[in-house]
Amino acid sequence: MKSVETPQSLPTPETLESLTPRQIVVELDRYVVGQRNAKRMVAIALRTRWRMQRLPEHLQNDIIPKNIIMIGPTGVGKTEISRRLAKLSGAPFLKVEASKFTEVGYVGRDVESLVRDLTELSVNIVKAEHHEQVQEKAKSYGEERLLDLMLPPPTARPTLEPQHDGENGQEEASPTDSYMQTREKLRAQLLAGKLDARNVEIETKEKSIPIGVISNVGMEEIESNLREALGGLFPAKRKKRTMRIDDALKTLIQEEAQKLIDMDEVVRLAVHKVEQTGIVFLDEIDKIAGKERSSGPDVSREGVQRDLLPIVEGCAVSTKYGIVKTDHILFIAAGAFHVAKPSDLIPELQGRFPIRVELEALSKDDFVRILTEPNNALITQYCALIGAEGVALQFTDDAVKEIAEIAVLVNERSENIGARRLFTILELLLDEVSFEAPDLIEKMLSIDVAYVRDRLKDIVKDEDLSRYIL
Repeated sequence: MKSVETPQSLPTPETLESLTPRQIVVELDRYVVGQRNAKRMVAIALRTRWRMQRLPEHLQNDIIPKNIIMIGPTGVGKTEISRRLAKLSGAPFLKVEASKFTEVGYVGRDVESLVRDLTELSVNIVKAEHHEQVQEKAKSYGEERLLDLMLPPPTARPTLEPQHDGENGQEEASPTDSYMQTREKLRAQLLAGKLDARNVEIETKEKSIPIGVISNVGMEEIESNLREALGGLFPAKRKKRTMRIDDALKTLIQEEAQKLIDMDEVVRLAVHKVEQTGIVFLDEIDKIAGKERSSGPDVSREGVQRDLLPIVEGCAVSTKYGIVKTDHILFIAAGAFHVAKPSDLIPELQGRFPIRVELEALSKDDFVRILTEPNNALITQYCALIGAEGVALQFTDDAVKEIAEIAVLVNERSENIGARRLFTILELLLDEVSFEAPDLIEKMLSIDVAYVRDRLKDIVKDEDLSRYIL
């Protein structure tokens, strides 16, 4: 990442090759509580992809992708497992609700758009990596441009012989030498931040397309491509802006970084990254499952399944960055399947998700662990938020257990939304603390079981919990 040269091959996460399925599970345990089977399955799928990439091409094409379908209620960790897996592998990750592709209620999206969106994400990831690599060089160029604006170079005038002082006979400093000395003094002041508050006038590029494009539902991709195509026909305009020197420096560095990045190489690496490591998370897959009927929304749902089939199976999708093959993209589908069953999906699509795992409902003990154990534990988050006000917040063990028990109770009495219930419980519990924190004289607060019961007593007693927690 420190090199300023554009890499010639796809950067691979250093740890990915050495991560065994067991190690992947350990990493996922740091953020997701329980769901051992699901973690094992995604770990195997990730490792299998690594194994496939090391096989001869003719063997790769014969191996069925190890796509996964997760079955379980909302809030048990389906999305988080997939998201953390993608982050761990350094892969471009796209989450999309399958119901968006239906025609129930509104015009559905083009199914191939998920591949285009994933490719766009990958381009942004690779571009950001390259931006970091050229940052030092861009900073140097940006400083030089800013110094040229503050102290324009002198007009070169040819001299035939050295100039001498009339009295002492000493050589006078040339205009160039004097200019360079002044420039270095300005550079030192610039780097020290002494000039940040001053203003300077710079020219920035401003692309404008004199043709407006009317957008409609489902036309986003067409509009984007059209604007990009038309944008190349019109030269970029230059606009003069007066800015603070520190802001001007950032702008100039950004412009220089854009010049140093080889976009052709970025696109090549990004497309390769999508094809070999991309992960698509299809949420609410159960919403498009249903037995075939002669009329009604199920016809549309089955149509979406058949549109998804070639994408999941492996095909070539046309994007503005070229053709993207989906053969090795990992698809992870998820759904609660309260009404529909996985068997209600069309058989062809079922066959493209050979790995099925059922996630377990969360218990009181799981809630306690979610509140305290992960690196991003909810208790840790809320203590940090209140700590920003200078107030030290502490939760007793009994208080944490009581919060977990109340969350389980609310889920049983109303809609079971899994661990997401903890967010609503904690927001209600700490409502007064969050409001009063800036004005509190006492900077140490302890949340004990008595405080929890007092703040949440109404939702425990009242059966109509919707008045308190939706």
